[in-house]
Amino acid sequence: MSPVPGITIDGPARRVCLDVRNPDFFRDPLPAYAALHAQCPAFFWEEQQQWYFAGYDQVNALLRDRRFGRQILHVATREELGLPEPKPHLKDFDALEAHSLLELEPPAHTRLRTLVNRAFVSRQIEQLRPEIEALSHAVIDTFEKDGKVELLKTYAETIPVTIIARMLGIPVEAAPRLLDWSHRMVKMYVFNPSFDTQVDANQASAEFADYLKGIIAEKRTMPADDLLTHMITSEKDGERLSEAELVSTTVLLLNAGHEATVHQIGNAVRTILQSGFPPAELFANAETTERTVEECLRFSAPLHIFQRYALSDIELEEGIALKKGDKIGLMLGAANVDPRKFSAPDMFRPDRNECANLSFGAGLHFCIGAPLARLELNMSLPILFQRLPRMRLKDEPPVKDSFHFHGLERLDLVW
Repeated sequence: MSPVPGITIDGPARRVCLDVRNPDFFRDPLPAYAALHAQCPAFFWEEQQQWYFAGYDQVNALLRDRRFGRQILHVATREELGLPEPKPHLKDFDALEAHSLLELEPPAHTRLRTLVNRAFVSRQIEQLRPEIEALSHAVIDTFEKDGKVELLKTYAETIPVTIIARMLGIPVEAAPRLLDWSHRMVKMYVFNPSFDTQVDANQASAEFADYLKGIIAEKRTMPADDLLTHMITSEKDGERLSEAELVSTTVLLLNAGHEATVHQIGNAVRTILQSGFPPAELFANAETTERTVEECLRFSAPLHIFQRYALSDIELEEGIALKKGDKIGLMLGAANVDPRKFSAPDMFRPDRNECANLSFGAGLHFCIGAPLARLELNMSLPILFQRLPRMRLKDEPPVKDSFHFHGLERLDLVW
């Protein structure tokens, strides 16, 4: 049994009871993760009724294991798997998911990713450096004289959503609507969303799709030098993206292109301010900045769970038998604090030089936007601390009751 609040562990049986809505857990999951690593890093989560994996090597290997996939209906029917029929009140949300890069498997995934990938390779992203720098300074200019700021709404949200909108060729003035739609949609990815949440996410999906169809129609008549035009006009093996694929891919890039980065900027600023390390030393040069950013990604990852389907009956080395269609949970946040891989894993150590964090995943579905997110973090964080060297937390920031996405409700700073 575990003495950690909010979690009960039967190590020999590898059964765990854990309430994700328990504030002791979602505010700081690291003690629970430490208990899991000590007793059973592979376990059956009673509340979720499926197997979860917290060990770094397990998670890293399963992310790359082609016996598992993000979808299952390409290899089996709903009837065969005993899955319920689609919910009519999620029709518009499901329509976007149907062509999402995040949910597809080869060959559809390969075709779609190839058409999009060119815009996200490091050499392309590197060209955004002056734009991110100028934007970071411009946003700070709007609140520097105030002596205080709520950082998430003003800075952490503005930079990534502005950059991804400009890349795609979507009017930046639409950012508030894009953020609203995104926030409402991503609530579907946490455990057991309520009926009201589902209906609202579906409504947001319908509005988002309608808006993008209008933008796509404009791009077809007036092409521009942007990612959306590139996706409209690019071909692979003589095929172009359908409108449904264009809409789904654009929604994914907009949502994923800022949602996790917003949380990570907030998590990183809080972590650094509470660490006691002088920011001037952490961001002294490109090398120390990069190490600091990677340690922030490891220590306070924005995404803690990614799920996979077993594409066939599988027996894992740990003696875990899975049937075709079973879902497993891969705990990215827990893998990042595995004591078998990281010394003193529950400590923020910006000079750490150990193995890579898994915050962007691995394998086929490794985050396509990782180079962009890393550049935004490596630019926006040092600029913020350089411009506001006396910045400090006004109070203890509240953490969102949203375990999948580990982030803050708000981040109030004063200087």
